[in-house]
Amino acid sequence: MIPPGGLDPKRMNQLMKQMGIKSEEIPASKVVIETESGKYIIEKPQVIEITVQGQKSFQVSGNTRFEEKVSDEDVRMVMEQTGCSEEEAYETLRRTHGDIAEAILILKKDKE
Repeated sequence: MIPPGGLDPKRMNQLMKQMGIKSEEIPASKVVIETESGKYIIEKPQVIEITVQGQKSFQVSGNTRFEEKVSDEDVRMVMEQTGCSEEEAYETLRRTHGDIAEAILILKKDKE
């Protein structure tokens, strides 16, 4: 039976060791997971490596944000329409979550 306050951490570690489960905290300052549509950035993460029967898995928690991928084609289009630099086009597209029309309007307004 589990006591009302949960398992004592020492007891939990003993049980995990008996079952062949090993966990270890990994010091990390940032975790980035890249996908086809962008990347998840986890700031100030807590990363736990868990090994069970030689198979490793990771548990990650922290402050998460998502950055959508900006295509080179979209950057070129914004540059052509506004006369801005590649860096300006990229950053504005990133801020507008890839909305080309909004990026063009913002950059044209900035030029006025």
